[in-house]
Amino acid sequence: MSENSSKLTNNLEKTNLPVFGISAGFLALFVIGSLINIEFVTTIVNVAQDFSTRYFGAVWQLLLLATFIMALVLAFSRYGSVRVGGLDKPEISTFRWISMIMCALLAAGGVFWSSAEPMFHFTSIPPAFTGVEASTPGAVSAALAQCYLHWGFLAWAILGTLGTVILMYACYHKGMPIKPRALLYPLLGEKGVNSHLGTAVDTFSIIAVAAGTIGPIGFLGLQLSYALEYLLGIPDVYSSQLAVIAVITVIYTIAASTPIYKGINGLSKLNVLIAIGLMAAIMILGPGAFIVDSFMSAFGLYVQDFFRLSLDRSNPDWMGWWTVFYWGWFLGYGPMMAIFTTRISRGRTIREIMLAVAVIAPVVTNIWFSVLGGAGIHFELTNPGSVSTALTESGLPAALLAIVEQLPLSALLIPVALLLVGLFLITTGAGMTYSIAMSVTGKENPPKWVRILWGVLMGAMAAVLINIGDGGITALQTFIIVSAVPVTLFYIPQLWTAMSCARLMYEDQQNK
Repeated sequence: MSENSSKLTNNLEKTNLPVFGISAGFLALFVIGSLINIEFVTTIVNVAQDFSTRYFGAVWQLLLLATFIMALVLAFSRYGSVRVGGLDKPEISTFRWISMIMCALLAAGGVFWSSAEPMFHFTSIPPAFTGVEASTPGAVSAALAQCYLHWGFLAWAILGTLGTVILMYACYHKGMPIKPRALLYPLLGEKGVNSHLGTAVDTFSIIAVAAGTIGPIGFLGLQLSYALEYLLGIPDVYSSQLAVIAVITVIYTIAASTPIYKGINGLSKLNVLIAIGLMAAIMILGPGAFIVDSFMSAFGLYVQDFFRLSLDRSNPDWMGWWTVFYWGWFLGYGPMMAIFTTRISRGRTIREIMLAVAVIAPVVTNIWFSVLGGAGIHFELTNPGSVSTALTESGLPAALLAIVEQLPLSALLIPVALLLVGLFLITTGAGMTYSIAMSVTGKENPPKWVRILWGVLMGAMAAVLINIGDGGITALQTFIIVSAVPVTLFYIPQLWTAMSCARLMYEDQQNK
């Protein structure tokens, strides 16, 4: 056995109990603190969020833009041909691979926000589009273009491009453990990876992604409980919300505890097929021509104003609640998404990974927003208030229901849309549970008990937090923005270390 292979085996066998204890302990203390005094916890988190967005917002904007540019440079350089992960061919088909990547990020938010965010920007024009009158045909392209920025090239690039290249090199070429700390290897070497700094990187990454997953689980409980009352008359009370969370938790925990190419893979494929079916139904039964025209106009505007939108600082307060908030959210998810992308991308070339994550996934996401959000805008133009009133009065799930119920066959399409919401979150929950388990143990296939423990732990925390209302869930979700600050410090060096790792892998393959 080679030295690197031996090192890899030894590192994969290590389970970092301090990381497990600190991350799980912090989340438990957060929940306990919220139960004791939610107002105090919310105040502290909001102050920290304001500091983070105010002083790091511009940094995040530059970092995400630079990451996307470097991902494209890598894709189209000679290093793009490098096949990573120590395999000669991919382990899964391209369709299933891209499905797993997309479903791990979009979660239920990709369904609820695709119906709600375009309406927010349509009825209240973002500051980057001064002079556009809200709630008019001229506002359609501006509203969708702003959504494309938030869910487009920059958002996806930070999640699984440069970090994935570094992890492929550090973990499969240099024998480092498959943990977020391996991102430090090109800069600090093995000593840095195994230092207290490495422990801190793992801990922050796990806390961030757990907070970002627990929040949607809790909100899904609230939102689907609302939908059940709306559709079936089942009272929207805590017991209903708890039942939804329990079912979701059981399913994603089972999926996470099975082999990744069975549970998560199968869920992702089903997810994407249902999403394609729902999009086709909306296009055929709904305003298909309007959606196509809106997408083409808005995407053209997005590409034309790409750099201006990416770097806009005309209204920092608005940015703090929208663009910068998203950037902090995605940065917090970044290390764990890179772990997940690394795990499922062995045998792929760097070019395939860069283009799939930074180009294909965002374009598909933008199309999805155009179909659901564009249909909502069309109905709002035709019948003012038919969607915006529901959104204002009852929140995100009401907007989704208000859109779908205006379509023919709505009695069939509404349950399909709600099923899709649940499946997206189940897939994300399973993927992040699996990634956390890998980050704690350093194993490609972590022990089932670790996966089950983290899956149940996140569901239980969500169930406890919604018992005090959505304030606890909101506070925990907001905390991910705060956790993005330390994550930023080890993301900046990726702008040059990823290229160095790609070059070394290229030279290694050329010499074989």
